[in-house]
Amino acid sequence: MKHVFLSFCGLLVTVMITAQLPSFDSQKPPASPDYSLPENWAALPFRQDAADEIPKNEIWINDSLKEADVFYVHPTMYTKGATWNADLNDQKLNDRVDRLPVRFQASPFNKVGRVYAPRYRQAILDVFRLRDSNSEKALDLAYEDVKRAFEYYLKNYNDGRPIIIASHSQGSLHAQRLLKDYFDEKPLKKKLVAAYVIGYAINETMYTGMTLCKDSLETGCYVTWMSCRWGYKPTRGFFKSNVSVNPLTWTTTPDKINRKQGVGGILLNPRKKFKQANTVKIYETHLWVRTRIPFFPFLRNMHVLDYNLFWYDIRENVQDRFDLYKKQ
Repeated sequence: MKHVFLSFCGLLVTVMITAQLPSFDSQKPPASPDYSLPENWAALPFRQDAADEIPKNEIWINDSLKEADVFYVHPTMYTKGATWNADLNDQKLNDRVDRLPVRFQASPFNKVGRVYAPRYRQAILDVFRLRDSNSEKALDLAYEDVKRAFEYYLKNYNDGRPIIIASHSQGSLHAQRLLKDYFDEKPLKKKLVAAYVIGYAINETMYTGMTLCKDSLETGCYVTWMSCRWGYKPTRGFFKSNVSVNPLTWTTTPDKINRKQGVGGILLNPRKKFKQANTVKIYETHLWVRTRIPFFPFLRNMHVLDYNLFWYDIRENVQDRFDLYKKQ
């Protein structure tokens, strides 16, 4: 347990050592994934995987009975390496993806939808500090994998079912592009329940028909937030947001929301609920959080905790949105 927690919180380190990498064009990138192969998915319906965590005393709903799909894109877990993009043959990295983000971030959606989580050649963490031409090419390559996975999903799995997009950090950068390419003023938008593109600043001007969700029940829209300890003002890189939704009210009002209005979060086990653990306020564009979940109060930047803090709030909200979507 201690080892997992230290690995999890280690991702908060913002002073990164630049990897000694060749230029993007001079390297040989890792092999492209074939999405017809189950091993290139971190989560798929009708099999047991890390996305299947459910709360204590809740009965698992068979995937055959679920009426929606969830397409989840995981955050950066590739922190060092010899190439700009991760190799999907790196089993230790795959295990880390499964043990941390897939388990904590894809699982809140499994009550409503069948979860699809592609493995992809994620860009190395340093791209968000360097922000040079190599970084852009590495992120473009990563997005091409996500895009191909989504197209494979649409062609082979979706069968016209409602879609929920979920993502975090680098995954949200790619999910934002998916929204633009496949949903924004496209016929597929009618199938979008909502997009939970959390932990990465959104350029709202990139969309013409996609908007931020205004309340807890709006559908066909997106929600996002960036969490930090109450009173902390992030100033660096991709931790700096431009808009946040309050996951206790699902609005953008700047009011302080008492913890009793929330549902709850988790530490390292989705089966253990920390009930009504967070007092929350949107300060400027960030989410200030005062939490009762152990260990978390000591962290200033809560970026990697965006889902854990509000795991049960997300689980309840996605059910509410989907219920209304069905009625509409």
